[in-house]
Amino acid sequence: MDEAIRQELTALLPRLRRFAYGLTGSQDEGDDVVQSACERALGRLHQWRPGTRLDSWMYRIVQNLWIDRVRSRRSRPEADPEVLEQIPGGDAEREMEARLDLARVRRLVALLPAEQREVLLLVTVEGLSYKDAAATLEIPIGTVMSRLARARLGLGRMMEGGVQEPSDRPARPALRVVE
Repeated sequence: MDEAIRQELTALLPRLRRFAYGLTGSQDEGDDVVQSACERALGRLHQWRPGTRLDSWMYRIVQNLWIDRVRSRRSRPEADPEVLEQIPGGDAEREMEARLDLARVRRLVALLPAEQREVLLLVTVEGLSYKDAAATLEIPIGTVMSRLARARLGLGRMMEGGVQEPSDRPARPALRVVE
C-alpha cells in the first residue's frame, strides 16, 4: 500500500470513529464498524480512484456497513451510562448535568430518521460542507440542505416539547417526527 494513502487513512481514524459512534450510539460498536470499514477499504483499495476524496469514500463505507448491521439486527443499543460515570473530572455536578444533556441529545438524535441523522452528523459533527456531504452520501446538495433543516427542526421540537424517550428499548432508526 502506498505510504501516503496509509498516512491519510490513519489520520482519518478519529473522524471515522466519531462518525461511527454517532451512527451506532455505542463506542464499541462504532469501533467495530470502523475496523470493518478499514478492512473493507484495504481489501478493495483498487476500487478507490486516486484524486478523489478518501474521506468521502471511507464515510460511505462506514455508512453502508452500519446500514447492513441495522438491517440484520433491527435494533441498536444506547451508549453505556456506566462508561460515562467512570470518566474522571472536576466539578462533578456540572459534569453530570453536561453528560445527562449530551446523553439526551444523543438519544433524541437517534430518534431522527436515519437519512436526517446521517446528514446532521456529517455536517455538524464532522464539519463537512454541504457539497462534501452530498458527495459522500451520493445525493443532491438540495437534499442535504433539506434533510439537515428537517433534522434541526425535528431535534429542536423534540427538545422543546419534552419528548418522552423510551428508556427500556433501543431507539428505532426510522422513527419520524410528526408535525
